Amino acid sequence: MKLGIVVSETYWDEITSKMLELAEKTAAGHEVSILKVPGSFDIPLAVKRLLSSVDGVVTLGAVIQGETDHDGMISYCVGKALIDLSLEFNKPVVCGINGPKMTKAQAVARISRAEKVTKACLQLLDS
Repeated sequence: MKLGIVVSETYWDEITSKMLELAEKTAAGHEVSILKVPGSFDIPLAVKRLLSSVDGVVTLGAVIQGETDHDGMISYCVGKALIDLSLEFNKPVVCGINGPKMTKAQAVARISRAEKVTKACLQLLDS
């Protein structure tokens, strides 16, 4: 079973790098292919590229609330794209992107969610 992980690294790297470490640790024993992208908005394209060569994909990112509603727009668009890709390729694409309406402190507190979504993807692949 080959697992893909797509992680945003330019925005909030101090959060997403720790999420990636947890996901890799959780996926130990499985072949893993990792793609890094600048931000959460860029995740769906990388997922689409990976889906032809992996059995399932874990996505990792953080969408932190700013002064506008931009975080909500990003989260909605990315979430919808991930659902569409999962259905198009008939493969699990799990969302480990924290947000919207989340502070940096809340995103830090949710780093451990990376382990849960990685386990969820592996569980879907086993079923």
